Amino acid sequence: MNIRIYTMTHKKFEVPPDPMYVPLQVGRAVHEDLGYTGDDTGDNISAKNCYYSELTGLYWVWKNVKDTDYVGVCHYRRYLINEKGKVFTKGELEQILQKVDVITTKRVQLRYPYYEGYKATHHIENLDATGEVIREMYPDYYPYFDRLVHGEETYFGNIMICSKKLYDAYADWLFSIFAEVEKRVDIDSYDDYHKRVFGFISEILLLVWVRANRLSVYECQVGMIGEKAETREMKEKLAGYFERKDVAGAKTYFMERLKKRPDVLMEASDITGELKLCMQVIATCEREFGDRADNAVADGTESKTEKCVLDRGMSFAELMEYFRTLNAAVEAVRKGGDAKDVCSAFPWEQVSDAAVYVAVRVLCTKPGEAEETMRRIPKNMACHLPESSV
Repeated sequence: MNIRIYTMTHKKFEVPPDPMYVPLQVGRAVHEDLGYTGDDTGDNISAKNCYYSELTGLYWVWKNVKDTDYVGVCHYRRYLINEKGKVFTKGELEQILQKVDVITTKRVQLRYPYYEGYKATHHIENLDATGEVIREMYPDYYPYFDRLVHGEETYFGNIMICSKKLYDAYADWLFSIFAEVEKRVDIDSYDDYHKRVFGFISEILLLVWVRANRLSVYECQVGMIGEKAETREMKEKLAGYFERKDVAGAKTYFMERLKKRPDVLMEASDITGELKLCMQVIATCEREFGDRADNAVADGTESKTEKCVLDRGMSFAELMEYFRTLNAAVEAVRKGGDAKDVCSAFPWEQVSDAAVYVAVRVLCTKPGEAEETMRRIPKNMACHLPESSV
């Protein structure tokens, strides 16, 4: 069985030693040549990389690779991994592909319908146009599209491995849809991030195609190799704001970055989850300030002398661990664990009411779940920041 996996990249990276993995530079027609095989030869759409992202590589493989039985696409930072957390070997893939049609990522379980999430961070008219085109060109697929975009799961990353025959069928279907959508939408006025319309929408379309064709799928974890430079930069900046106890500055910076790059909170970008924890730190501090201001009015003290969690002098790493531990305790209660055991194992007395409240609101998304979880956390356990700790 001949298997080749193309690793899409737009920058130099450490190429896996296994020759099965072949680096492919995407968008080479409009970027500096990195010395890898490029997607700008033969039949290609390399010049459209700003709209299609890694899909220009997927297109190139479809049109130009003819000498392999099975083919796959992954990213220079994201690889499908086995149950031991290692990148798949050829032998492992051969065994799996004898039993299933497609190997791809585990479905991402969303907290809201895909449609609503897309609408909040992208231009919804592009997703609507995609649905219209599918209804016209592939009416048998439309019920799957309509149900899945209003559901709460998706594949991500445009990562897959399958037979070349199946790959070609998928690519033919996908790019015929996008060729028509291109005629109906105007995306040239978008910023660089939001121009990547087809790279974003294709993630849910892979799930549509798999379901509509009733394909057997092996879903596996994605191994993230290294952290994005912009993610690392954001954490360093936020750490500085926290050290200076500048909550307002941290919030302003975070919201500005989030507006420019809505993807920073996605699992593929925030691989440690620490940017989400930074949001929680900011929300907690704001609520602590509000609680203490209310208390100051009630007892006549100066609110500016009151404290928040940042006054504990924790390093960024310690702050992240503090909130991870808090979230783990709240999650245990949320899942119905013995509140008495959870509360005895976690130092609730060192956590403010505000911190508990925010953690509960972050973790409890179903109707009534937050209220029930708060009820199960004894009031005398979640109290206030002790004077000795500030």
